[in-house]
Amino acid sequence: MNIDLLRALCETPGVPGREHRVRKLIETEIDGLFDEVRTDSMGSLIATRRSRTKVKNPLKIMLLCHMDEIGFLVTHVSEKGWIHIDNVGGFDPRTLFARRVKVVTPDGDYPGVMNAGGRPLHISSPEDRKKIPAIKEFFVDIGFGAETREKVQVGDFIVMDEPLVEMGDKIVSKALDNRVACWLGIEAIRALAESGVAHDCEIHVAFTTQEEVGLRGARTAAFAVLPDIGLGIDTTLACDTPGVPENEMVTAQGKGVGLTIKDGSFIADFDLVEEIEALAKKQDIPVQRSILASGGQDAAAAQQAAAGARAIGIVVGTRYIHTVAEMIEKSDLQAALDILVAYLKSK
Repeated sequence: MNIDLLRALCETPGVPGREHRVRKLIETEIDGLFDEVRTDSMGSLIATRRSRTKVKNPLKIMLLCHMDEIGFLVTHVSEKGWIHIDNVGGFDPRTLFARRVKVVTPDGDYPGVMNAGGRPLHISSPEDRKKIPAIKEFFVDIGFGAETREKVQVGDFIVMDEPLVEMGDKIVSKALDNRVACWLGIEAIRALAESGVAHDCEIHVAFTTQEEVGLRGARTAAFAVLPDIGLGIDTTLACDTPGVPENEMVTAQGKGVGLTIKDGSFIADFDLVEEIEALAKKQDIPVQRSILASGGQDAAAAQQAAAGARAIGIVVGTRYIHTVAEMIEKSDLQAALDILVAYLKSK
C-alpha cells in the first residue's frame, strides 16, 4: 500500500477553488497512465484512458474523486494582525479550538494558531465556558503582529496543519476527505495498467474541484464526459464509536468498502449495487451497504448530467470526519482499491 503517496496528498493544502497544488501533485503521479489529461475551466483534472480493445462505442465509466479539503479563506487582517476567516466547507466549531493551522499565500506558507475570541479558561465564567462560538468568531494568529498585513491578504487560504500518522491498523490525517479518493483514482489505474488487462471500457478519472461547497467541479466535468456509469469515490461516516446508536453508524470500520445506496444528493442505481456486490463476493472482497441521512457527493453530479448516468458511491468509512483527525482502516482502503480494479477489469 502506497502510504507515501497518501501522505503527500493529505499534507498538500487545497481548499475549494484553490486545489492547484493538489492537482500538480496528481499530474506528476499519473504521468504515463492515461492517453489524455486536461484541466477544465473549473480546475478539475480529467484523465482519460481509452479502450484497450477494438470495441465500438465503448462504455464510458467515470470515477469522480474530489481534490478539495475543507478549510478557510481570509476575509480581513486587522491592524494588530488578527486574521479573520470564512469557512469553505462544513466544520463543527467544537473541533476548532486552539488548532495549529497553515496560512497559504502566493509568497509562502505561515504556521498559525486558530482560536475563538473571548476570555481564556482562567478568567472565564461558567456561562462563558458553555458557549460554542460561531465560526466567524474564530481568528488566526501567525505571530507577526502588525506585519501580518504585509504577508497575508484577503483571499489567501487556511488549512489545518497536522501530519498523516499510522496508528496500528488505522491511518489518521486531516484531508482524508477526500484525498483518499485521489489516491484510489491513481492507484486503481496504476494497478489496471500493470495488470495488462485489455479493458473494453473507456475510463475517465475526474479529480474534481469544489465538492465541499456543492459538487461544483463534478457538475461541469460530468457534462463534459457524459458518462454511462458514474462512480463517486469518497469517504463516508463511520460512527462505530461511543455515543452513537448502532442504527446510525452508517458504516463500521473493518467491514470493507462501502456502497452508497442513498445520501442527501442521490439514490444509487440498484442494479449497479447488486452487480458490484456480486463481483465483490466472487473476488472475496469485503463490502457493506451504507445510507447517509444527509450530505452529498460527486456521484450525484454524474447521475444528473445531461441525459443521466447510472451511479453509485464507492466509499471508505471514516471516523471523526471533517476534523483534523480523520481516521480510516487500512483494510477498508484496500477493499476499495480491490473492488475498483476488479470492476474496471470486468468492463
